[in-house]
Amino acid sequence: MGPPERSVAEWLVRLQQAARVPSFMGTFVVTSATGAMSSARIWHVCEGSTQVERVEALSGVPRTILRRNQSVMTFYPQTRVAITDQRESGGGFPNLLVSSRSASVVDHYAAKELGQSRVAGFDADVVMFKPRDDLRYGYRIWSERNTGLVLKTQTLDGNGRVLEQSAFSELQLNTPLQATKLSRMMDRTEGYAVQKPARVATTPAAEGWAMSGEVPGYHSLSCYRHATEKNAAMVQWLFSDGLATVSLFLEPFDPRRHASEGVAAMGATHTLTKRLPDANGAWWVTAVGEVPPAALKALVSRLERKP
Repeated sequence: MGPPERSVAEWLVRLQQAARVPSFMGTFVVTSATGAMSSARIWHVCEGSTQVERVEALSGVPRTILRRNQSVMTFYPQTRVAITDQRESGGGFPNLLVSSRSASVVDHYAAKELGQSRVAGFDADVVMFKPRDDLRYGYRIWSERNTGLVLKTQTLDGNGRVLEQSAFSELQLNTPLQATKLSRMMDRTEGYAVQKPARVATTPAAEGWAMSGEVPGYHSLSCYRHATEKNAAMVQWLFSDGLATVSLFLEPFDPRRHASEGVAAMGATHTLTKRLPDANGAWWVTAVGEVPPAALKALVSRLERKP
């Protein structure tokens, strides 16, 4: 008999610790069932409590993303704009795990080891995170044998169809990268107009929103108020089950812009739009996440407007 299979909790610990691999660089490719594809070049280094990362887009709009722990700076060379922001706490690149929600993952997914394979020249252990209900997708994960680094992931629907795949096509581990050098690149903003997203942290209650009940496994993560040119009162309420994240965007209903309710799909990402009646007027919700439509519908159906 071989060694016993790891539990979901043990796999979570392994995958989370892999974010602290000392250094790596590689090319990462994301493909969806619709045929869409994007790729990026990644440099990652971890020194003590500091993680620094550089992600250079190889497709789409030219941009370079630099991250130092939770601080993020995105450079757009064509427009000479740099946007500074803070990211939600979670795993490394690829951002697979929301670490504070491990208990939810254990309750709502089962782990099954599928053997070994090779990705980008590295031996990998393959595990399937199978959902226990229809409110989340399954994940097939390739984890580098020695470090646990996630080399490849597939997002699967209820029929086992691959909706989206993310994988390293080329990878080098333990590369001679220095956190200080990568970090200094983040501060080189000469010639760029530095912008900060017009958002402030808030709470759902402060914005007049609540949930009439829980959606199994999904917990409130954070809430922000966004100021936009079209609407100065858009609220973003984030939920997570530990693996998947959902955003609910809430704003006053505008019949000129909010004409079509429904559900749309792009790879593993679904978007639901719906008008919410209210005694003092109507609201418009846009729910977005790499989750089944059932999860978006369940969250939206529990939204309540509070005085």
